[in-house]
Amino acid sequence: LPPPFRPQVVDGFAIAGICLIRLQRVRPSFLPPFVGISSENAAHRIAVEWDAGGQTRTGVYIPRRDTSSRLNAWAGGRVFPGVHHHARFDVEEDEQHFRVAMQSHDGSAKLSVQGQIAATLPADSIFPSVDAVSRFFESGSLGYSPDSTGRRFDGLELRCVNWSVEPLAIERIESSFFDDLQVFPAGSVTLDNALLMRGIDHQWHTRDSLCCDVAGEQDADRQGMSAPSHR
Repeated sequence: LPPPFRPQVVDGFAIAGICLIRLQRVRPSFLPPFVGISSENAAHRIAVEWDAGGQTRTGVYIPRRDTSSRLNAWAGGRVFPGVHHHARFDVEEDEQHFRVAMQSHDGSAKLSVQGQIAATLPADSIFPSVDAVSRFFESGSLGYSPDSTGRRFDGLELRCVNWSVEPLAIERIESSFFDDLQVFPAGSVTLDNALLMRGIDHQWHTRDSLCCDVAGEQDADRQGMSAPSHR
């Protein structure tokens, strides 16, 4: 993790993951839904905390975002925060089963996830219940990712109108990010759990960017985009 971020620890473990999200009817909040665009997206995220304004803040650090939308790939980091890489997504799903595969066009990222709806979390999860893991991820609504210069971190906050999760039992998972032994030595990372969210109405709000010295910076709401998200 780059400064000023440090891991947010749960039961002695840092938490990292992949957010796979289908966005539909994304548009500036002042425009009607029918003008919005849809896309498949992936974000690698690490739960973090940092100090700012004399307080400890929590959120997520996002080292990489990928999207099926060429518009998002062009606009990310220009029109709205967050540099996006263009990628090909292959998705199969029904009410109970889900398979998502992604290959970035620059060849530097790929993943494959397959699973089905489950009743509970895995028995060896560090989270004691679905409610506990749901609260943890709901609190990580503020995300920061490197800007195009690599000198600052763009801020983006997720505000959900409704929030609901259900466990997903993973049958197969591959990730070039987590399989990179130079970043994660053998035995240093393991799958804990997976969650599914469906039909979540939400807005994205731009936040002030961060640099290495954030002690005097204040968050500011600058603009919003609305969208319902799936999966």
